Amino acid sequence: MAGKARRKQAAEPVEFRSQALAEALERQDIAAVALALRHGNTVVPLVKPGPRDKPLDGGEVWTYRDPKTGEVALLLFSDAANKPENLPPAVGLQSPAWLRTFLKRHESTITTVFLDIAGPHPMQAPPAELLKALEA
Repeated sequence: MAGKARRKQAAEPVEFRSQALAEALERQDIAAVALALRHGNTVVPLVKPGPRDKPLDGGEVWTYRDPKTGEVALLLFSDAANKPENLPPAVGLQSPAWLRTFLKRHESTITTVFLDIAGPHPMQAPPAELLKALEA
């Protein structure tokens, strides 16, 4: 029994979802979406995942470039389960600070942001509007 007590507790598995964002999207409540993004993590598709032991650290974010127009969209999800199968399989869990920094860095490139693009309750917003919400 003493040996069992000394074993390290297994780390809690990271949940790749935001209940607050899911509920805000379900209500199509812009203010609640802004609050959820400002205070909670967001799921993003990754081209290349970060270190397995650090799900909040790293990875290369996948963005969609429209082949006809060249416009770039950032896709955010309330839950990894809402990510369409045709996107890269890896996901990351990113903080509000990360999202703010990413949008600022790519403000001139990203033309729109889709939230739960394939549903169940999709929403679309211009990056500038999300930046305002994140900085409020």
